[in-house]
Amino acid sequence: MTDPAPLDLSVVVPVYNEVDNVEPLHAELHEVLSGLGRTYEIVYVDDGSTDGSVPRLKSLADRDPHVRVVLFRRNFGQTAALDAGFHHSRGQVVIPMDADLQNDPRDIPQMLARLDEGYDVVKGWRRDRKDKTLTRKVPSWLANRLISKVTGVRLHDYGCTLSAFRKEIIEQVHLYGEMHRFIPVYTHLAGGRMVEVPVNHRPRTRGQTKYGLMRTFRVLVDLMTVRLLVGYSSKPSYFFGKLSLWGFLAAFLLAGYTAWHKFVDGVYVKDQPLFLVAIFVAMASFQTLLIGLLAELIMRSYFESQGKRHYVVRQVYSRSSDGT
Repeated sequence: MTDPAPLDLSVVVPVYNEVDNVEPLHAELHEVLSGLGRTYEIVYVDDGSTDGSVPRLKSLADRDPHVRVVLFRRNFGQTAALDAGFHHSRGQVVIPMDADLQNDPRDIPQMLARLDEGYDVVKGWRRDRKDKTLTRKVPSWLANRLISKVTGVRLHDYGCTLSAFRKEIIEQVHLYGEMHRFIPVYTHLAGGRMVEVPVNHRPRTRGQTKYGLMRTFRVLVDLMTVRLLVGYSSKPSYFFGKLSLWGFLAAFLLAGYTAWHKFVDGVYVKDQPLFLVAIFVAMASFQTLLIGLLAELIMRSYFESQGKRHYVVRQVYSRSSDGT
């Protein structure tokens, strides 16, 4: 059995308890996508809905040959739903978006136009965001500033799902935990050329939001992982080596301070708790150094066992490559 022919465009929509939104969203998507003159599909990924969303999605698939539905056995979260949608998509361009009708499908043509200019990633920016200020907009603003500062990838809106990716870029991304908001960082690591564009953001009129303040804390935890991947994915020993170096330096200074007190002021070591602190810091630094060496071995095994490279080639050019 041969694989289905590739398409121009795949729209990936994670769905979790959006029974009142899937029909209006599909009508808007059909209107926009059918007028593009490109082959397309809409991949709905149901993330364990319990409100009747699944029958609605199956009904859409029965009526529209452009629709594919991926059903999870239980709720795994938005990150898993997006990852599944990317995996099952056949389009040369992949566009994820939310199912709550806050993303506007009419922004898709402008995103495709920016891809046609040579970009690999077009990221949506909800410049006029229609959400609650205290519980949504303020935490999001703080998170965006922090992520930009830590990763070096400067964006106004990491949380906007509406984006456009070339297939060869998004195939390099594997998502876990709450990592979907860090997709721009991963695509940046893969060498993707990125641009951010303002998009229309509409107020939610049906259903309930699935986000809360607790999600912000999970993002902060994931940010530590991303920072390590951004700076030291191919040489983790450098990261742990720096930590151990500073630790050894601190231990040396503490030990020197206790020795100075012993010979100058006559204070015995046993009466100076800082000496015990110096010993503890030195031991912790040595263990950190060993962790870095183990991480180095793990990363080498990862790259070599899968035949991966720690670099990404955009193009190999020669005189014969352009037909001359």
